[in-house]
Amino acid sequence: MALGGGKWLFQNKKLPGTYINFVSKDRASIDVAERGYGTMPLELDWGASGKIFRVSAEDFIKSSQEIFGYDYGHEKMKPLRDLYKHLKVGYFYRLNGNGETAKNDLATAKYPGIRGNDITISVQNDIDNSDSFIVKTFIKTNDVLKVVDIQKNITKVSELKDNAFVIWDKSVTLKVNAGSTLSGGTNGASVTVADYQKYIELIEPYYFNIIAYAGSDTTIKNLLVNFTKRCREETGSKFQLIVHGLEKVNYEGVISVKNDVLDNLSNKGEIVYWLCGKEASCAINASCTNALYDGEYKVKTSYKQFELEQSLENGMLTFHNVSDSVGGNVVGDVRVLADINTFTEFTKEKNIDFSLNQVVRVLDNAALDIARIFNKMYLGKVQNDDSGRISLWKDGVKLFEEYQRVRAIQNFKDKDLPVPAQGEDKTSVVWSFEIQPTTCMEKLYCTVVVA
Repeated sequence: MALGGGKWLFQNKKLPGTYINFVSKDRASIDVAERGYGTMPLELDWGASGKIFRVSAEDFIKSSQEIFGYDYGHEKMKPLRDLYKHLKVGYFYRLNGNGETAKNDLATAKYPGIRGNDITISVQNDIDNSDSFIVKTFIKTNDVLKVVDIQKNITKVSELKDNAFVIWDKSVTLKVNAGSTLSGGTNGASVTVADYQKYIELIEPYYFNIIAYAGSDTTIKNLLVNFTKRCREETGSKFQLIVHGLEKVNYEGVISVKNDVLDNLSNKGEIVYWLCGKEASCAINASCTNALYDGEYKVKTSYKQFELEQSLENGMLTFHNVSDSVGGNVVGDVRVLADINTFTEFTKEKNIDFSLNQVVRVLDNAALDIARIFNKMYLGKVQNDDSGRISLWKDGVKLFEEYQRVRAIQNFKDKDLPVPAQGEDKTSVVWSFEIQPTTCMEKLYCTVVVA
């Protein structure tokens, strides 16, 4: 008979043998949440409908036409080019995706929308293979047809593979044609508040740092403000909302941009796209104060000094023009005046620090990181006794030491972080502590003594 073996919990084994447990040495474990994730609801001429879809910066650069209907350089991609100047990953919802899908005798467009009407399909004889066809899919941009898919040596339609633009009707017979254009595609009914309500319902489970709305509808802005407040305060989701021109919000979770763009008078808030990418990707040890606007829009910056001061007092994030005549830059650059949010009514419990987005980023990330540590490593897994709580304390120390290493917080010592205590019931843990977020320099006051 074989000797006993395996793992043990109590010393109650009957058989002689060797019982060995392999366990990890208790050491701190941290996982800092990554930034660079943003989300926006969009009105589009092409694209997935009825769901949230993910687009990385690489996806946008390589495949914008397949995803959004237009190539990277098209004028309609200008807002998204500004967004992806700094954004890593975007989550989008198509607000007007309930339209008709363009079609012809051979195929149906992959997505509904007017962009489907720019698709043409040609069928020609394959001179290299008798009784075979070459089937090409074109899309028109600025009155120029460009090939987006070629399939050769096709003898019947069932051999065709659906591509990024069309789904083939496998029941028809292939016939030579010089070009048959799809038609009947529409963008659907006018977008209503209900479409935005559907968007926030679908986007809530996702992780993102910024949600943004570039439009002018005050009802939609307020809907998104209330959604942001509820998520931040009731569900633990830590993100900020960016809107344009909304005053007196008085909430650290909302950033309101003062400036209009001068390129698009019908939508003056398109500077929001660039700021969404910039704020989402701004690290917890950095600030967007004095950040150079490197986007494509002409931004209104003709404000007097007192107007800039007033915008700060009103909690409006403002771009201004900065010149350097000594360095030869007399035209100036467009830069962020101060990286602030709409919180303006300071109290003893929440002082002016909460109006600084860098501080909010640190606090939001800390909340997320602590929750992730607890939920992944401790919830339902570790006993609520002295040993278990000391282990949690070690992870907290390791996390904040990492924050301090990258200079997101300062003056942190492990003795400043108390060991968590048991709460009022046996399953609860109570942990109260303080951290000091670090902020970037913004003002220099000099006194020059002349000897």
